[in-house]
Amino acid sequence: MKKRKKVSNKYQTDHYARKAKKENFPARSVYKLKEIQQKFKLIKKGAKVLDLGCAPGSWAKYAAEVVGAEGRVIGVDLKKVSERFSANTRVIIGNVIELAEKDKENLAEIIGTGYNAVLSDMAPSTTGRKEVDAARSYYLCMAALTIAQKTLKQNGCFVCKIFQGDDFEEFKDAVCKVFDRHKIFKPQSCRKESKEIYIIGIGKRV
Repeated sequence: MKKRKKVSNKYQTDHYARKAKKENFPARSVYKLKEIQQKFKLIKKGAKVLDLGCAPGSWAKYAAEVVGAEGRVIGVDLKKVSERFSANTRVIIGNVIELAEKDKENLAEIIGTGYNAVLSDMAPSTTGRKEVDAARSYYLCMAALTIAQKTLKQNGCFVCKIFQGDDFEEFKDAVCKVFDRHKIFKPQSCRKESKEIYIIGIGKRV
């Protein structure tokens, strides 16, 4: 009788993936937002939060817990999200790039306005070519920033994942023009081999 081959998939034995499953979150990415929240305290009770590229739902689910029953979380994604959310959460199917191109009034009709926080953990479909992937990430980030500009309240905050590449400094400068302060942060729960990093904008200007 042949011995069954062991499946050596490091992601299957990943500590954060196991923890996410145990705590009923659809993906390990929730711990990145948890670390950001613990360090910067950006999301408040009763706040209104917009989660761009929300699938599979971990960030929206965690944000909904933080804002509580009096808060509101709106998620946007290209595809339907199967995760079941609490009553204070709604997911809209939409293309973030296309939404960013809409004027403020039309955008408000689709996803609302008056947000206290805009979150983006979006990542492009990767090609394996670092410069291409970084450029695609930059365009998604600029779309997220444009939406944040149009939908955030004064003094609101912005959290955005970007792949480090040639456009990183340009995106950081763009964030600095919109917000009073910015932070650059890489959560411990990011995979070591990942080029992703988070730029946080604090205190949206008028």
